[in-house]
Amino acid sequence: MSPFTAPSSCFRSLAERAAAFRQVDIYPVVTSEFCAGRDPLDVVRQVFEGGARIVQLREKTASDRDVFRLAVECRKLANRFGALFIVDDRLDVALAANADGVHLGQDDLPFQIAKRLAPELLIGASTHNLAEIQEAQALNVDYLNIGPIFATQTKAVAYPPVGLELLAELRKATTVPSTVMGGIKARHIKTLRSLGIERIALVTEITQAPDVVAKTRELRSLF
Repeated sequence: MSPFTAPSSCFRSLAERAAAFRQVDIYPVVTSEFCAGRDPLDVVRQVFEGGARIVQLREKTASDRDVFRLAVECRKLANRFGALFIVDDRLDVALAANADGVHLGQDDLPFQIAKRLAPELLIGASTHNLAEIQEAQALNVDYLNIGPIFATQTKAVAYPPVGLELLAELRKATTVPSTVMGGIKARHIKTLRSLGIERIALVTEITQAPDVVAKTRELRSLF
C-alpha cells in the first residue's frame, strides 16, 4: 500500500461510529509536543493497548504532509484495535486518512459545512459556555466537548476554566453525547463521575506518563 493511501475504517457508517462513541470512557488526545520526546505513534499504540476505545490526533505545527502520514498510521492502529480515530481541526486530513470523525473548535470550519461535506463522520464541537452548547446542539453536532474544566497548559484558549459548579449546570443542558477536557488528572475523575460525566478527555496525564499502557488502564478502572 502506498504511504499516501489510508485503509478504510473498521466502522462503516455514522450509526456504527455513534454507537461506538457511546461506549467511550476516556478520550485520549495525542500531540507530538506532549509525548515526552517519544514517537507519537508509539504513544497511540500504547493508548490502544491500555484499552482506550478512541484517540484524537491533535497536531498544530507539523506540515500538512506529516500530519497526513501520521494520521494514516493512526488509522491502521485504530483498525487493529477496533477503535475510533478522530482528527482535531482538519476535516481535509480526516477525510484523506479515513478517520471516523473530526473535532472542530469555535474558530474552525463551521460545523454545518463539515457535516455537509462529511455526512458519515462524527463531527465534534468544542464548547465553553451555555450559548455555545445550545448553538452546537441546534446544528446537530454528533458530540460536544465542554472545557476547559481546570487551567491547562496544553492548549492556548481565551476562555477561563469552567470549574465544577458551572460544569454541573452545563451538563444538565447537554442533550448530545459529550466529553469534558482541560487540566484533568486521575484525582479528578471520581468527582467528575459523580456529576454524571461519562467521557473524559485527557492529554498529558496519559501522554507524558512513564508507562502509557498502565496509565490508560488505571484511568479506565476509575470508571
